[in-house]
Amino acid sequence: MKDTILLSVQDLCLSFSSEGKAIQVLHDISFTIHKNEILGVVGESGSGKSVASLAILGLLPKKTATISKGSIMYNHTSLLKLNEQEYRAIRGNEIAMIFQEPMSSLNPSMKCGKQVLEILLQHTALSKAEAKTEVLSLFEKVKLPDPDRAYQSYPHQLSGGQKQRIMIAMAIACKPKLLIADEPTTALDVTVQKEIINLLQHLQQEYKMSVLFISHDLSLVSEIADHVLVMYQGKMVEYGSADEIFHHPKQEYTKALINARPTLDVRFKKLPTIADFLEHTDQNRAIVTKEQRERHHQNLYSNPPLLEVINVEKTYFSKAGLFGKKAFKAVDNVSFKLYEGETLGLVGESGCGKSTLGNAILQLDKANSGQVLYKGQDITRLSTSQIRTLRKEIQLIFQDPFASLNPRLTIGRAIMEPMQAHQLYNNDTERKEKVIELLDRVGLTKEHFNRYPHEFSGGQRQRIGIARTIALQPKLIVCDESVSALDISVQAQVLNLLNELKEKFGFTYIFISHDLAVVKYMSDQLLVMNQGKIEERGDADLIYENPQKDYTRKLIDAIPKGK
Repeated sequence: MKDTILLSVQDLCLSFSSEGKAIQVLHDISFTIHKNEILGVVGESGSGKSVASLAILGLLPKKTATISKGSIMYNHTSLLKLNEQEYRAIRGNEIAMIFQEPMSSLNPSMKCGKQVLEILLQHTALSKAEAKTEVLSLFEKVKLPDPDRAYQSYPHQLSGGQKQRIMIAMAIACKPKLLIADEPTTALDVTVQKEIINLLQHLQQEYKMSVLFISHDLSLVSEIADHVLVMYQGKMVEYGSADEIFHHPKQEYTKALINARPTLDVRFKKLPTIADFLEHTDQNRAIVTKEQRERHHQNLYSNPPLLEVINVEKTYFSKAGLFGKKAFKAVDNVSFKLYEGETLGLVGESGCGKSTLGNAILQLDKANSGQVLYKGQDITRLSTSQIRTLRKEIQLIFQDPFASLNPRLTIGRAIMEPMQAHQLYNNDTERKEKVIELLDRVGLTKEHFNRYPHEFSGGQRQRIGIARTIALQPKLIVCDESVSALDISVQAQVLNLLNELKEKFGFTYIFISHDLAVVKYMSDQLLVMNQGKIEERGDADLIYENPQKDYTRKLIDAIPKGK
């Protein structure tokens, strides 16, 4: 069995030095990957998953990273003893990596084909013409719809799923023995995610590769991995076969990760978090019954709608060479009603028109035709100053809280800013008191008031974004993919927070996401969008139990169910 071991990591301890202090981030990590095997590594952000993979590739910063103990053996070679030139011969050739964010990993100023071509020219003896043929063959292998077009395209001209396929083509170009896939499907649609997972499994079998698959999504890992390593705060929590980990987990933390994701069959009043499991406070989880839900809906829908969207259309025009402009209808004759206190789920694949519709409602990108009635008034006809006043009532929680926060403003000032703009409260002293109240409400403290956005984790930044949104006490909040990039456990906390705030302040939500399990958990009614049109609508639970359209069925079937 020893001869089948491709990679062996034993007792790995790693520290980063910061301001003269050494901070240990990996504590005695040990695992093996056999030939033709997939090892899944799961854990939350900051658990050390990606750091371990960068240590294997020798990509850690030399000045700040120190491996104080342990060994990394690849094919009977100690990787820790290699010099940079020897490492370069292995990296990309025998050990390759698919990075988490293809947009930042691909060179934006270079065509995609050339980026893959470079790797083949560097690591093989192929001529330029032979290498180009090989790249086009790789693009076919990774199922890019139009390999020639992809070859000539810049990264920004391709969709997220297509960019991820380019990254996979780049990683497998030299037929590596070990492929490290670091969160390769984060923020992708469920259908695209399923395609990428199927593709990785197919390529792994074809090339007889070993794969180190890193993810925070246990359901996803259960569909692909032979063995699983669970990590938490740089330590090993549990390590064993996928069957053992998913069907007979020994550690509370593993059980918590498995249960923190919303389920499709039971509707809990509050999602269990990691802390609930570790503190054993999850024993009597309240369930929302069908009768309770029906009573709630009778109350909701007996009132007039808060928002009514009538025949809204949004068309974009692009220059199309000799024949003038080419029209693309992003939102096509969409109508629906939204009631006060309701959460309306909006789902569909990327490009289906979800966010465009959200922007049209928010008057950030005006519709070409149709009406948007808010409290009976057509807000598409408002003047700029009237829209500015309306902003107080209709707010947005962004997908990327870091990009939406000013890095030079403390978070306290960032939350006070909209209060000042809308002249809420008498002075800054009152506003500061309100901000401290809001920070407490979203699970932060007054000590956080003077800190900057870069000092917070992703989950904390999302809480800051929520605090900033609710600072104006809006009536209607559009949540656009507001939990898509969060760990499962942090996602559970944020979803619980949104529901608590809705109950306390009577918010109404439009909840946009490609994660169907999350949307089902949050929503009263559901709109399924496809190519700008509403494909299906109805009660969220009924649509999941009995989808009427093939498109909806395809989306539901693509949700990772686990083994």
